[in-house]
Amino acid sequence: MDQSNPRVSLADIEATRPLLDCYLRRTPLVTSQQLGDLCGVRLCFKAEMFQKTGSFKPRGMLNSLHQLDEDAKGRGVITMSAGNAAQALAFASAQLGIAATVVMPQGASRSKAAATEGYGARVLLHGGMHDLMPKVQQLQRDEGLTFVHPFDDLNLIAGHGTLGLELLEEIPAPDVVIVPVGGGGLLSGVAAALKHKRPATRVIGVEPEGAAAMTRSLETGQPERIEDVQTLADGLAAPFAGEHTLRHVQHFVDEIVLVSDDEIRASLRLILERCKLLAEPAAAASFAALLHGALQVTPGSQVVCVLSGGNVDRSLLKTLL
Repeated sequence: MDQSNPRVSLADIEATRPLLDCYLRRTPLVTSQQLGDLCGVRLCFKAEMFQKTGSFKPRGMLNSLHQLDEDAKGRGVITMSAGNAAQALAFASAQLGIAATVVMPQGASRSKAAATEGYGARVLLHGGMHDLMPKVQQLQRDEGLTFVHPFDDLNLIAGHGTLGLELLEEIPAPDVVIVPVGGGGLLSGVAAALKHKRPATRVIGVEPEGAAAMTRSLETGQPERIEDVQTLADGLAAPFAGEHTLRHVQHFVDEIVLVSDDEIRASLRLILERCKLLAEPAAAASFAALLHGALQVTPGSQVVCVLSGGNVDRSLLKTLL
């Protein structure tokens, strides 16, 4: 991919599919008449908890690593993450024979840190979310590692866009697709795929009220940083929006809406009770926006909520249920 290109193209997204087909699963679309009736729509969930590592993240990470030159691959890679990107980098690096290091906050889910180590990565716990980048930069200098961004990278966005293509192959004309937003990599890729293929589909992003970096960035027109991130959805706790992701959201996304942690909790419980799907809080945010009326939807519309992953720590799950 030409990294000077400000947005990914449909060709960029389609080009990633042969690589991803070698390593990843095609995740199911799960219908729910009960929850759809509750919201007055025809509802499906794109169940990314069934993807390798339990989230959508390997889609982009595999493509990002594949595009590196051989020298960078030989020196090893590094990223920062609260959990899902960490596991994805570890998994993707293991598949491609690359040494991986991940810097995670001290408060990161212990199960996510253990899973990352289980895939073969070196895990370093360090400070809070705002302390991660300085540590990454130090390790880059000291060890010559290549930084792989957890969300703000064109190759990564193109890989995530494959989720949108899969969705359209099963539901060719969705009226609304709702996607959780952390740093915005998933939303950027899915929105690009959908708008290239079916511009009439409304693409809605969902952020927690306590981690609304993308909403703030849209208001100011530039990537913004949040000093105090407060949300139980650790997968959406990115403290800043990216330049690439903001540009994609500005161009392809119809609306960003906000949900509360209480709304996320209630939605997670309903998804588990009615659909038997264990969605992590970040994933449940998409349904929370629909369930609690954060967006206007025409009755009877075909709606797809992207459940971005299912990696929820057992101790946290006890409090949620």
